[in-house]
Amino acid sequence: MTTVKLRNITLGEGLPKIAVPDVGESETEILASAKAIAAAKPDLMEWRIDYYQAGIADFETLAETAKKVRETVGELPILVTFRTKAEGGVLELAEDRYLDLVQFVIEKRLGDAVDIELFHDESRVSALVKAAHNYNVVVVMSNHDFDKVPAKDVIEFRLKKMADLGADVPKLACMPHTAGDVLTLLTATNEASQALNTPIITMAMGDLGKVTRISGQVFGSCLSFGAVGKTSAPGQLSIDDLKQAEGYLEVH
Repeated sequence: MTTVKLRNITLGEGLPKIAVPDVGESETEILASAKAIAAAKPDLMEWRIDYYQAGIADFETLAETAKKVRETVGELPILVTFRTKAEGGVLELAEDRYLDLVQFVIEKRLGDAVDIELFHDESRVSALVKAAHNYNVVVVMSNHDFDKVPAKDVIEFRLKKMADLGADVPKLACMPHTAGDVLTLLTATNEASQALNTPIITMAMGDLGKVTRISGQVFGSCLSFGAVGKTSAPGQLSIDDLKQAEGYLEVH
């Protein structure tokens, strides 16, 4: 399996890396949150720009804030994510506007990595992946199902589809309702991590899914999301709890 470098971290080796989301709604909140996140020393910060309405209304405002975020966090790698409403985000955005936003994030290099959702116009998604690689931006391609855990072969198909589209790191998150659902996700993760040549990220959400957030090294997920303050998804653990739990489960 290939590994993926993001500044000073490597995805796909050792313990799963820990990302902390910044869900500030104003520039002041975003920068305060970025400062607190950097102080907690995660491996990565995810900047959830769907929370930042002023920046989405005006891309130049977004770019100005991005410069200040970078100054605040120093060398901490940044993943820039606009999560659409349909996949659990907070802001409704027309398809073209979403794709144009992702293109802007890439071309202005607002982060070290960009999240691109799988289920958009395939030709545009392919073009965005190529653009990201031209600008030396890592692509995390994602799919989120807040209703259920898809069938095992569907999970594997989606992760493979992302890899086939050129994603550096395919990502899938879903909502379990039973222990069996959690096993489905973990089995698919184990099989996909062996079949694909890229690192992958998977998680089951909510309380039932917490085990998937800490057992990535065993089953093949390379990144987990922890919180400093406000969480961005159900079942997210604090960064301290996550570090401790991953340490307990470390495979030597």
